[in-house]
Formats: sequence, structure tokens, C-alpha cells
Amino acid sequence: MILLAYGTRPEYIKLKSLIYEFDKNNYPYKILFTGQHKDLLKEQIVDFQIKIPETSNNRLNEIVKSTMTKNFSWILTHGVNPSHVIVQGDTTSVLAVALSAFHHGIKVIHLEAGLRTYDRENPYPEEINRRIVSQIANIHLCPTKQAQKNLISEKIYEESYVVGNTVLDNLLLYKDRCEYTNKILITLHRRENHYWMDKWFIKINKLAKSYPEYEFIIPLHPNPNVQKHKNLLKNVKVIDSLPYEELLELLIKTRLVITDSGGIQEECSFFNKKCLTCRKVTERPEAIGQSTFMVKEPDELIEIFNQHIDDYEINYESPFGDGHAAEKIMTILNEFK
Repeated sequence: MILLAYGTRPEYIKLKSLIYEFDKNNYPYKILFTGQHKDLLKEQIVDFQIKIPETSNNRLNEIVKSTMTKNFSWILTHGVNPSHVIVQGDTTSVLAVALSAFHHGIKVIHLEAGLRTYDRENPYPEEINRRIVSQIANIHLCPTKQAQKNLISEKIYEESYVVGNTVLDNLLLYKDRCEYTNKILITLHRRENHYWMDKWFIKINKLAKSYPEYEFIIPLHPNPNVQKHKNLLKNVKVIDSLPYEELLELLIKTRLVITDSGGIQEECSFFNKKCLTCRKVTERPEAIGQSTFMVKEPDELIEIFNQHIDDYEINYESPFGDGHAAEKIMTILNEFK
């Protein structure tokens, strides 16, 4: 029996194809919901959940505290008694679940293992979370050869496999529908960009004013640190945050993407879209110079946008996988059934 843990929408999106394979192969599993994005419960049936207090002076600490409780210990030892726990990515709940499983002597499988920036502050706290989980995990499911090499360079010699990223499994039905229209998709939300989000928005608004022939669209993240600068986007079409399928419908039509998202870097690579990545560093360097182009500070955005807006078409094989990661993972897990 495997216990599969997730608590955020991006985690669920990356685990969805694996859950499908579990069901298809009658593989025994239970789902633990770790409580961050509660709206997921409206569409998903889970076996267990952890409750995180709504208010806290330090939400990161509260996530760890709420996860590592007697309730979760009971889930691990009596409710499921799993042979393995699967965690995906690098959220703080991933760290807490992995550590608690380790304390109970339960093996940990880390999906999307080996990503690194080697910068403790970027992204924060994800870079440290995934490094710690790598020390705990018994099986590492890496999206790329580079991610596997990162683990080996850190002398992490437990079982590791290169399987691709499961997020691409969701994209196969969309790939043949890709086109380049006049839409420019923007997504910005990362914690490390909050302190100068106003500067990013000023530059984006200036671009939208300079290029009226393009429709600049931003599904605005609900975080208050993003929302409070909404008034700066006078020339940008501001819409509510989109469900994943609707975001994909927009992504396959866009000409160029401006983002600080990790997952969108992978999706752009698969869809052959150029992605201007508004971050100091990325844990997905495989696509740099192909589909990913780094914009390390707001003052660089206009110049880099100008370089690529008329040279937007690319055609290369994504380094992040072929859209069949879950099938490869299923083959691996069948060895432990």
C-alpha cells in the first residue's frame, strides 16, 4: 500500500496522471490531503486530511507543526500502514510528510527529485525543502538526467530513475492544437518577487502600452502581495486566477509567456513557446537558451521582450520528458508492490 500526499493544486496536477495509472493497474493506494488549497476537496475524494489553522504568525511553521501530529502518526501506523509514502515537489508540507514518514521508518518516494538552484533564498523556502527531502528519500524519481546528476554530485546514492516530469502527461491532448496568436500570457506570484512586484507590473504595463497589437493577459494570483498592485496594470487585461484546463487553453494560443512559475517553464518547453522567466535563477536550467530566457530583474524585461517578440517560434524536443512519465513510474513501482 502506498500513501500518496498532496495539498496544493500544482501537486495534484503533477500527481493526476499517476493516480490514473494506479487506478488503471489496480495498484493499492490511499490519498492524504495536507490542507493548503482547500478548494481541491470540492473536486477530489481523499482518504485522510490534515487541518492547518487559517491564521498564524508563521504559516510555514504551522504547516510543519500541523503535519507532524499524533493524528498523522496514527494515519501512518494504523490508518494506512503504508510500505511507501509518495511526496511531490518541494512545498513545506512535502518536507513535513517526508520527515514524519522517516521518523516512523516508512520509505519515501520523491517525485520531481533532484531539482536545484543551489541558492538558498531562491526559491524560498523550496530550495531547502527539496534538499532535505533528498536526504530522506529512498527512491528518487527525477524529471531529467541533470536532476539525477545533481543527486549523484551530492553523494545521494539511493535508487534514482529518470522518468520525465508528470506535468507533461497532462499536455499530450493539447500539443497538436498549439498556435501563435497575439496573446501574451503573464503569471507572477513567487514569494521572492513580492518585494518588487510593483516594479514588475510597471514594466509589464509599459510593454502592453508599447505593443497595442498584442493582448497582454494576466490571471492575477489571489495572494494579497500580488493583488495590491493590480491598479498598476492599466494596459493589461487582468482576469481572475484560472482553473488549470483553462490556463492550458490560453497557453496553447499565446505567442510569448512572461512568468516566474517553474511548471510553466516545462509546459512552454513542451509546447514550443518562449518563456521569459522573471527570476534570478531557475531549477530547470535544461531549457535555458531554448525555450527559457532569464529576466533577473524588472529593468531587463523590456529589452529581453524586444529581442524575442518577433523571433518567437521554436521547435525542439523538450528536455523535461515525453508525456509518459506516469507509465514509467508505474513500471518502477510494480517492482515494490
